[in-house]
Amino acid sequence: MNSTLPGRIAFLGGFLPRLCGIATFTHDLCEAVAGAVPGSHCYAGAVNDRLDAYEYPPRVRFELDEKDLDSYRRAADFLNFDNADVLCVQHEFGIYGGSAGSHLLALLKEVRMPVVTTLHTVLREPNAAQQKVMEELVRRSDRLVVMAQKGADILRDTYGVPDVKVDLIPHGIPDIPFIDSSFYKSQLGVEGRMVLFTFGLLGPGKGIEYVIEALPEIVKRHPNVVYLVLGATHPHLVARDGESYRLGLERLAETRGVKEHVIFYNRFVSLDDLKEFIGATDIYLTPYLNEAQITSGTLAYVFGAGKAVVSTPYWHAQELLADGRGILVPFRDPQAIAEGVCTFLDDPVRLQQTREKAYQIGRSMIWPAVAQRYLESFQRAGADRKSAPRKAFAGWTLASRPYELPPLRLNHIVRMSDGTGIFQHATFNVPNFQEGYCTDDNARALILCLLLDELGGRPPEELLDRQATSYLAFLSAALNQETHRFRNFMSHGRQWLEEAGSEDSHARALWALGICAGRSRNEGHQRLSAQLFERALPTVDSFTSPRAWAFTLLGIHEYLGRFSGHPQVLAACAVMTGKLVALWQACATEDWPWFERIASYDNARLCQALLLSGQWMPHSEALDIGLKSLRWLASLQKTQAGHFRPIGSNGFCERGGARADFDQQPVEAQAMVSACLEAFRATQDVAWSKEARRAFEWFLGRNDLGQPLYDSNSGGCSDGLHQDRVSENQGAESTLAFHLSLAEMNFAGHLITHPLSRA
Repeated sequence: MNSTLPGRIAFLGGFLPRLCGIATFTHDLCEAVAGAVPGSHCYAGAVNDRLDAYEYPPRVRFELDEKDLDSYRRAADFLNFDNADVLCVQHEFGIYGGSAGSHLLALLKEVRMPVVTTLHTVLREPNAAQQKVMEELVRRSDRLVVMAQKGADILRDTYGVPDVKVDLIPHGIPDIPFIDSSFYKSQLGVEGRMVLFTFGLLGPGKGIEYVIEALPEIVKRHPNVVYLVLGATHPHLVARDGESYRLGLERLAETRGVKEHVIFYNRFVSLDDLKEFIGATDIYLTPYLNEAQITSGTLAYVFGAGKAVVSTPYWHAQELLADGRGILVPFRDPQAIAEGVCTFLDDPVRLQQTREKAYQIGRSMIWPAVAQRYLESFQRAGADRKSAPRKAFAGWTLASRPYELPPLRLNHIVRMSDGTGIFQHATFNVPNFQEGYCTDDNARALILCLLLDELGGRPPEELLDRQATSYLAFLSAALNQETHRFRNFMSHGRQWLEEAGSEDSHARALWALGICAGRSRNEGHQRLSAQLFERALPTVDSFTSPRAWAFTLLGIHEYLGRFSGHPQVLAACAVMTGKLVALWQACATEDWPWFERIASYDNARLCQALLLSGQWMPHSEALDIGLKSLRWLASLQKTQAGHFRPIGSNGFCERGGARADFDQQPVEAQAMVSACLEAFRATQDVAWSKEARRAFEWFLGRNDLGQPLYDSNSGGCSDGLHQDRVSENQGAESTLAFHLSLAEMNFAGHLITHPLSRA
């Protein structure tokens, strides 16, 4: 073996028997590289998308759970201690946990070997989260591999990646001999027919319905045509919607009178079986609906095997089928698909010439050739790394390691909840039925379910969906449909105790509904939340509570994450932001940079709301006020010893007067965690991540009494810190404050790499 080639090569991505294109690619690439370098040690790390692991082959040496941030760090430790020479990462936003797949960054920040990242998706118009992840991914990778020139162009134009860092390597394909399709047709029972073929995991983005719509015209001109659709429905789609998409396609074929010309083969087949299906193909169809697809493994497979292709013009198809190597047709156009197919069927000479041209180009795409190209990329990565080596193990001090967070334990929240919602109060760790329920806490509980669902892994989705349904149902019942005001307090006997709750409780409900409308994966939850949100939002126009304005803004920005163009919501965003800005302008002075003459409760939410508006409206003055006020609040709530001391609820803090140090409330620490993390996202100033940690550690015992409020045995959190003791009761507000803070810290965990100085 060439001494410059790496000897220990690790691959990261999905892996067979997981059913997805990335898993197949990772497996095939790993095997191809192993075959190209005799004596090398090639192994893989598999990303799991479910709690029950797959039965992987021996090539898989380690696994990580898609949504478990800590498993990414453990995987990095394994790779470092195993002394891998190079890590080849398969990147697709959807296969890694965290916002836009950000959990992967925790691994990349830890590994010491060169990293070569294959980009299966390159977005020309990423959202904010995708942009940040991509920029960090580029920074942490020594080489980037794309499979089409379009990908390299986007990397350069959108992300500023120099061409010298990018390797263009085609998607690998199996080596299939160039023979007449009739050889395989008899094995599949379609002899004497012209076979149109589509394969891959089924889902709505495949556009198969447009081919079925085109079939009547095709069959009219070529009655011997059969359309063969091979592939299982995507497992995630099955989990959510069952087989509704496939059944809809079957009904469409019957309605259009072509059911005798359509064959669905609902299986994820082996490579040997796939070769037979490809061999029997006359024309391959990829009627995909999204232009921004930079890679299609199925297209590469069939094109490289020397088959004629009719495709919509997504990016990979535009490039591969240029110069007469196939036929491109407009998106969502059955008539154009029919014309494209018939162009080949009407002209057998053109069909054969197109096949031959494709097969010749495909020789550079077979796996042995692709493996050699990857080895060259690995060598370049190794050479680049020698000039800028990563830190050795000795550099892994506490000052550079990621911050360890407590494990998730929801026992107490489940114990505090029933089919109606979550109880307000507890006596010790036992729910207090006598105090009943409130909208405030059910709103907080709904938000927690949504955050944990995004984090994934633990707890199971079924539990979160069940709990979220109860909390959302409570909010739905709380809204008085005549006055459009939320009621707050409900007795254990399910009787409302007031006609309208406080302005703050109304706004907290809007906050939760905005998050549910903007983030929920449950379509029913999302639609109901949007309906309730839109119905209750106008009521806030008459509110005078600054915190109600702030809570409403938090919900508005979440809602706009999914419904960005809603005119009434955009107008409300501008009004609420303007009210907070005006409040600041009327009250703030150099020595009292605050919104009111008193700093009372949930203080940091005022800052957080303006930070969000400042970034996303955008509104530069709002952003500046948010940072100034939060900076002052952080200094006010930090002791000389360096720990967090929230303003006490026993008197608060008035301008010109002494601040109350007790009783300290968990919601103050939670608000500070949220606001400081938002300030970090807005500025990338690591000082804000330190402030978030400072506030979070208050729960764990870094406080005035040196005692933890969070009970790791019960999963509950004490109701407050008194001057001489910790409260013994673990109510809903306090417990939710801790778990919401923990969830947000987990979301930001890949960013917070600098621990808080004890000085």
